Formats: sequence, structure tokens, C-alpha cells
Amino acid sequence: MSVTITPARRVDARMVAHDWAWARENREAISAHWQARRAVRPAMFNGTVLMLRRWSLEDGVLAAELFEAEYAALTALKDWGFPDASVVNVFAAVVPRTADGAYILGEMGPHTASAGRVYFPCGTPDPTDIAPDGTVDLAASALRELKEETGLVAPAGPDPGWVIVRDGGLMALLRPVQLREDEATVRAGIVAHLAAEAEPELSGIVGVRGAADLDAVRVPGFVRGYLRAVLGG
Repeated sequence: MSVTITPARRVDARMVAHDWAWARENREAISAHWQARRAVRPAMFNGTVLMLRRWSLEDGVLAAELFEAEYAALTALKDWGFPDASVVNVFAAVVPRTADGAYILGEMGPHTASAGRVYFPCGTPDPTDIAPDGTVDLAASALRELKEETGLVAPAGPDPGWVIVRDGGLMALLRPVQLREDEATVRAGIVAHLAAEAEPELSGIVGVRGAADLDAVRVPGFVRGYLRAVLGG
């Protein structure tokens, strides 16, 4: 499946009850896979994450139904090539762009599940993103991950809308954000933030100004597809 890129002006996400049959039927294999993954990276934690079971896009509004699942099941789903097409790994991410035109990506640290991969600061939504009325604030999820991983705070301004990037069993909901500082200043701030962390999630920062910059790093398909589209490469 090729990467598809679709703009949206709003995302309306809400929680639903859902029995994920694939995860239930493969519980033993998922557990064994999780133990094998943790043997390599003991810092991995099997918490509760939110996944997508149904969605529609009409008049620029993405309506999404999310449900709770174990991170171990999501990890197995991704590692095994998304064998269950009834669900989607969905997450929101800020796309930071500096005042002098560099897109800022982070390289995941060696203790993380995606060690060495390079992409926008992001994380799978979790129960802390659920409001009392059952809605899920994915914009807040993206901004939280941006601050936790890099120390960056998106400047106030007009709603940037969303870019929906589909890549197989993955749906990335991207929020373009224009930073006020140049790349050197942004890098210095992130480096200071990482230095202050006991175990930072990121091991490095990558600035992308042209499509050629993507060739030297381990960039997943959704990032490569989006950046090639906006950079014209």
C-alpha cells in the first residue's frame, strides 16, 4: 500500500467499547513476543494505548472511533506487518518547522521500542488523552509529546489543521507548526532539554531541508512521504 496524504480541517475522536478479536485470539503469541522484545529492551512498558477501529472523512472532518488496547498487542501487530486489517495504529504528531526552513525530527533512543528510527516527536495516544465526555483530544496529545520529548512549546496562532498520512496499517495525524526560532536556536534548546533528562526518549536531532536529507537516516514511510510532498522531492 502506498502512502496517501489528505488534508483535514478538524479531527473529532471519541472512545468506544470494542472487543479486539485478533488480540484476544493471539494472546499467547503476543505475550511471548512481548517477553522477547523486553529481553532486548527492558525499559519497554506494557501500558494501555488507544487504537482506531473505524473512521470517516467528510467535508474535511475526520471522525474517529478509538478503543483501549494493550501496548504489547499493538507492538506485535506492527512487528508482524499488520496482519489484522480491522484496526489501525493511529497517533498525532506536531511537525515543527524552524524560521529558516528546517523540519525538526528526533532519533529514538537505544532503550525505546523504535531505537534508531527518525521521525517527528510523537506517541500513541493513551487514557490521559480521554476527556470525561469520552472525546479524545489528539491535538493535546501531539503537543504533550512535543514538549516531553524536545522541550518545545508550539507558539500560539491560527489553527493549522491536520494532514492525514496513511501508510498500510498506520495513520499519522500531523499538525504543521511554524516555530519562531531558527534551526540553531531550536537545536540548542532541545539539546539542553535532553541533557536535563535522566533517560531522554531521543538520542539526537535531525534537521531536514531537502529530500536528499532523508537518504542518510532511518525515516519511516509516513515521514518520508509527507516530507517529500512538502519539499517537492
